[in-house]
Amino acid sequence: MTVAGLIFANIHDDTIPELTRTRTMASVPFGARYRLIDFMLSNMVNSGITKVGVITSNNYESLLDHLGTGKDWDLARRSGGIKILPPHITSFDNTAAGRSSSRLEAIIGAANFILRCNEEHLVMADCDVICNIDLSKVMREHEKSGADITFVTKTMDMTDTVSAEKITVIQADGEGRVTDFSEQKSFSGMTRVYTNIMVIKRSYLVNIMNNSMAHGYTRFLHDILSRDVSRADYRIYEYDGFYASINSMATYFSCSMQLLEPAVRESLFGDKNYPVLTKVRNSAPTRYLEGAEVKNSVIADGCTIEGVVENSILFRGVHVCRGAVVKNAVLFQDAYVCPGASLNCVVADKNVTVKDGRTLSGHETMPFYIGKSITV
Repeated sequence: MTVAGLIFANIHDDTIPELTRTRTMASVPFGARYRLIDFMLSNMVNSGITKVGVITSNNYESLLDHLGTGKDWDLARRSGGIKILPPHITSFDNTAAGRSSSRLEAIIGAANFILRCNEEHLVMADCDVICNIDLSKVMREHEKSGADITFVTKTMDMTDTVSAEKITVIQADGEGRVTDFSEQKSFSGMTRVYTNIMVIKRSYLVNIMNNSMAHGYTRFLHDILSRDVSRADYRIYEYDGFYASINSMATYFSCSMQLLEPAVRESLFGDKNYPVLTKVRNSAPTRYLEGAEVKNSVIADGCTIEGVVENSILFRGVHVCRGAVVKNAVLFQDAYVCPGASLNCVVADKNVTVKDGRTLSGHETMPFYIGKSITV
């Protein structure tokens, strides 16, 4: 069974406009040293996929800088490797042309990559999915069943959950064959959620593309999958590990805080055979100076800690001065917290400076966000 990968870098940018104003969803920083795309890209590489296309449409400068040639994921190859798939815009198009407004349009925009693939199957996934999954198991089940598409699902207790955007829920019979799709925002009890990871026959995807262009279809779920559910062979693969999807600033903050739980860190980073790979940066170790107090936090290298840090995620180069208090916060690269400042439930973007004596506080359901390079 031969498989290539396809990752959607921009598909949910509008769900966190604060963080995606100057970057793609794929390059949003997460977990002190990673970008969101690192998780799905590592899943593919760890499962033996050596050809990966990354579909992007705009704001992809930081993504290009992060991925580079793909060498940090062992994807700097003459054959296969990583391929950035920006929109095809000619000199006769207007400035908005080529940008995909839906998943189906994004797939059609990547037609050249898909048609030139020699692989029989594709793993298609979103970049905002946080999990460490062995995709080779999904691929084996997909090949064994002979399905057109195998959807990776996760059954979770969604009691009283209200999502900022619609989440796809999949119904299946006792043999794992999909019987129905629905999109919901509010939930009750145990729910089988689609993780936005699928394995699909390339020939079937090509038929979808041709059919869509012939009939003017624009929506992958409603126009294609829902119509074909009774005719095509759709199966599910139930994933039982840690899974989270970033679809709002609140869920970004919540997922970041979950990294402070040992069980979550073990699920994501505990298996040395399935590491989460990222761009390697050579930084000096973090310095903890006299008077520093650090509790239950994840801190990257290159930081300087003189004050109090508790229940927080600190990226590279963050400086917390003496007398400053940082609690329940996510501070991006090179943030600087001056003496006497106090932060609680704050997400600070890159190069933020919080001046002396400032007190900033949000709530876990609505964290206080400070934009890139802003001085407060």
